[in-house]
Amino acid sequence: MRRSVLVLLAALALPALVHAAELDASTRAKIDAAVAAELKKGDSPSVSVAVVRDGEIAFVKAYGQAVMAPPVKATPATRYQIASVSKEFVAAAVLLLQEEGKLSLDDHVSRWFPQVTSADRITVRQLLSHTSGLSDDWPQDYVMPSMLQATTPQTTLNTWARQPLDFQPGDDWQYSNTGYVVAGLIVEKVSGQPLFDFLEARVLKPVGITDALDSSAVHLRAPDALGYERRALGPLRRAPESGFGWDYAAGQLCLTAEDVARWDVSLLRRTLLKPESYAEEIKPIKLNSGKDSGYALGLFVGKEGERPIIHHGGEGTGYLAENRLYPDDKLAIVVLANTFSGAPQTNVADRIAYMLLPQTGVDARMQRLFEGLQRGEVDRAAFTDNFNAYLDPRTVADYRSSLGPLGAPTQFRMTREGDRGGMKFRVYRIVAGPKTLRLSVFLTKAGKVEQFHVYDAAQ
Repeated sequence: MRRSVLVLLAALALPALVHAAELDASTRAKIDAAVAAELKKGDSPSVSVAVVRDGEIAFVKAYGQAVMAPPVKATPATRYQIASVSKEFVAAAVLLLQEEGKLSLDDHVSRWFPQVTSADRITVRQLLSHTSGLSDDWPQDYVMPSMLQATTPQTTLNTWARQPLDFQPGDDWQYSNTGYVVAGLIVEKVSGQPLFDFLEARVLKPVGITDALDSSAVHLRAPDALGYERRALGPLRRAPESGFGWDYAAGQLCLTAEDVARWDVSLLRRTLLKPESYAEEIKPIKLNSGKDSGYALGLFVGKEGERPIIHHGGEGTGYLAENRLYPDDKLAIVVLANTFSGAPQTNVADRIAYMLLPQTGVDARMQRLFEGLQRGEVDRAAFTDNFNAYLDPRTVADYRSSLGPLGAPTQFRMTREGDRGGMKFRVYRIVAGPKTLRLSVFLTKAGKVEQFHVYDAAQ
């Protein structure tokens, strides 16, 4: 009873806590420009953005058309299918039931569904972490003919969850919507409620989300965002709508960007679950080999450069979503788009992250070297003798003349890191002016730069 009252008070207090740390006018204008540049590409009719800073909602804005014809403008109240970002909420539902002693993450699926392949060896934790071995019922990036018809979660369980495993439980990591369908059915069995009803009452409303829709039961209609797609480089057209029941626990929630931001506020402030549940939620799962999977419970967990990041993306029939949390910075970025094509959600999120998060460590050093070369200036102490020889006057002039006119980077992000030749190998994605560039760097053990090659990423 006491816990229920505390959760209710938190939910009632939350709306008054948000919007207190709004972004300054200059940053808002930069976000406007970043979204405008993305919409100009023609991959999505609209983009909706929300930013959480210092644990409070600091920015919410929608751009473009929620519906193309007849035209309906996107607004902050426009709902989008958030697709696989829904998995974060389902994992929280399971953790709530564990807190009540009604199940355990280490329970085997056979407790509820013995007909699932290897049910006596697959745990709830493995369902939520994509380590069960259950084959994915929907890996394609389009809607197959069979998916135009309605289905039920039980049908998915009786077909896909009874197929031979792709690997033995815990041996590997492979994305599996099927695993989340089984997890959703377990929530229903344990709680005695339909999954969406349980999510709405126990997860969504307590964090301040009151207007969610279930894509497994309804299709979005104006003024909410309709889904679109491009085939090859053709024009945007309405995306086909999958039959009811396909999304379910793998991606059923339809929310606004601000709704997802409210969820992020609860994650950053830890208002819904007990501390031990949050520890479980963001702890990367280790495979049987001891290798880190990079995935926890409904969330990818890792580092972006040298900064911790917790995130998940979503792809539905006509919708893309990106949800990123930077816990050390108390920052979250939400980007939703009503398209099945391109990558507007990640491109816009990348640009906003660059605006709001200062580079640190090696990344900041590489950016300084890049901007120096744009000006034709070389920090000779930073480079090895080999690369200093490479940077002869003609080469420095080429760097200056080709990179300088692009202007200051609007994105500078490490995308890959590894080891080679006794050195650290790093690849960066740089956006400057109209160009997207790739920077290839080798770092010696002494911290000197042995290579600093810039390429046109389009080539």
